[in-house]
Amino acid sequence: MANSPSGESVINRVVRVLAAFTDDHPAIHLRQLARAVDLPLSTAHRIVAELEVEGLLERDSGGRLRHGHRLWELASRGSRAASLREAALPAMEDLLAQTGHHVSLGVLEGTDVLYLERLTSDGSTVNITRTAGRLPVHGCSAGLVFMAHAPEADQERFLHRRLNKLTNATVTDPEHLRGILASIRQSGHCSMAGIIVEESSGISVPVFADRGQVVASLTVIVPLGKEDLPVLVPQLRMASRAITRRLGFDPVAAGMQRSSM
Repeated sequence: MANSPSGESVINRVVRVLAAFTDDHPAIHLRQLARAVDLPLSTAHRIVAELEVEGLLERDSGGRLRHGHRLWELASRGSRAASLREAALPAMEDLLAQTGHHVSLGVLEGTDVLYLERLTSDGSTVNITRTAGRLPVHGCSAGLVFMAHAPEADQERFLHRRLNKLTNATVTDPEHLRGILASIRQSGHCSMAGIIVEESSGISVPVFADRGQVVASLTVIVPLGKEDLPVLVPQLRMASRAITRRLGFDPVAAGMQRSSM
């Protein structure tokens, strides 16, 4: 793939163009897009024209660009995220009905949790997770579940990164975090209060697959002070086991300890 004079590949530019569309800005005029991705207008126009031909971008009635259905179609074919989401949805719906709280499913993506699905409950607490949205690993219970089950080298890199305070309750001290990760491994769940949204608490458990690998984290989001762990944690574990079975794995046959689920 030929590079631009700056050394940036065409693929890199295309990815930047597609990534410029967000939940807050799902539709963008061409000039705005060019500014957002720091490309000359002529270059942006050429890339956008090709993406429109392929159906990856389309224009609305106001002339603004947005992701095309073709992009969703291609991304969904054979996607591990799509199959995981499909396997998890029935258990997530049951969990929402049982608890009356928001439910989300996330996977680890670099230093973030990427959310594949979220189910919301009217009248529950603040929930900032979004489908296809991200939260930093240290700022959510789902992320801390992933870190607790990560290889030691990954944990050490996490503990030695500079972590930003998101609220007064966000834990950024390495030794405090080390203790939290140890507690998660021992108890099989993570409950964190107000670490990214002051009004809300997240309670998460891992979702396992083959050979005990953690492939996702299942979370309920509850109002601060309403963390009924003796009730919610067993419900989460039951839902997690259901997802694992729908993924084609038997947690009992795999020798997973009951306390880890």
